[in-house]
Amino acid sequence: MTDPAKGAPASEQGFRVIDRRGTKDESSAHEPPRPEAASSSSDTPPPSKPERDLPALDFSTFILSLSTSALYHMGLVADPETGQTAPPNLPLARQTIDTLELLQRKTHGNLEPEETRLLESLLYELRMRFVEARR
Repeated sequence: MTDPAKGAPASEQGFRVIDRRGTKDESSAHEPPRPEAASSSSDTPPPSKPERDLPALDFSTFILSLSTSALYHMGLVADPETGQTAPPNLPLARQTIDTLELLQRKTHGNLEPEETRLLESLLYELRMRFVEARR
């Protein structure tokens, strides 16, 4: 397949992505970052809190994170920063459960058996807790 504009095969053409998130100077938004600036850590301020080791991101940790959010919105899980539970926000809890249901529908047949069981059991538990929270 040949690109008529350039005369080169489309498979040889590529694209370049420049990540500009977190840039402070908007005037340099049209310039690619210089290699020496990218490797310099002296421009980066030290983190205000020690960074915690986060688990590797996979489907299971993603749905566990969503289920924890739903429990938090139901007022059943304390905020890790303050140790306080938030007042229940059932519409947000319902939306998070709906998101998990959407993921279940869209990934049907594409998950590992363990992931399928985890998603089914999380949805069951969240639905039961949601019904209890509405009482």
